[in-house]
Amino acid sequence: MTPTLYFLRSSEEKIVQNMLKFTHDNDKMYADFFGHSNKDLGLYALLEHTISGAIWCRQLKCEQNAKGFIDEQTPILHVVVLEEFRGRGIGTFMMEQFLQEAAALYAQISVHVPNETLTLAFYEKFGFVRSGENTNEADKTAFSILIKKLEKKEIIRPSDGYDPTRWMD
Repeated sequence: MTPTLYFLRSSEEKIVQNMLKFTHDNDKMYADFFGHSNKDLGLYALLEHTISGAIWCRQLKCEQNAKGFIDEQTPILHVVVLEEFRGRGIGTFMMEQFLQEAAALYAQISVHVPNETLTLAFYEKFGFVRSGENTNEADKTAFSILIKKLEKKEIIRPSDGYDPTRWMD
């Protein structure tokens, strides 16, 4: 079964906050006031009447010391698929659509990923390349910063009869 994707609106900031709990950098700066800026972009997946995952990015400032920060024009990406929905292609489905949407707004995006995970290969599959590394001083976990250059092209949305005003209801 294919999930349905919806844009994350400012009124759905709670979705981002809930999903952030499942990321390695559970920092409120990635979720607080999400959608109140035109620098935020996100989608969430609905499968079997349940939110199964979300993908979002936001541009932050240098002084916020965000993990994965490249510059103020490069948003930082987060992807979460809830454990009970993993292995069904939801992450791939969200990423394929998200990259099209993001390319309309940004020249590139970055992500901060632990080195010892399958997640690294997931991003590399989509053309993300390593830009740098750092280490979490608290637990000595090594992380990679990956960047994806985006190519602007026509956006193709997965739903038949897509009506952009529908998701605004």
